[in-house]
Amino acid sequence: MIRHIVLFTWSDDATDEQKAAVSEALKTLPGLIPQIKSYTYGEDAGINQGNYDFAIVADFDSVDDYLVYRDHPEHQAVIAERIKPIVASRAAVQLGL
Repeated sequence: MIRHIVLFTWSDDATDEQKAAVSEALKTLPGLIPQIKSYTYGEDAGINQGNYDFAIVADFDSVDDYLVYRDHPEHQAVIAERIKPIVASRAAVQLGL
């Protein structure tokens, strides 16, 4: 199994509407990309200072399934149209479980 974890910090000028649009767009991906086995995302709970603003955790049965997701046109559209315009920083890791 592969677990993909990505963290974002939003730019200072990101609006609440833009942030909500990210979640709305991500919500569609599990229905469009059957290789996704589990998909969790959301805003930081605000408990600790200095955290990233938003996280995505996605599970896949194999590296090949992850690569389908990574390169899928709908996923790439969410990145290009919703995330990149408001992202200040990004961190990611893929874990083999």
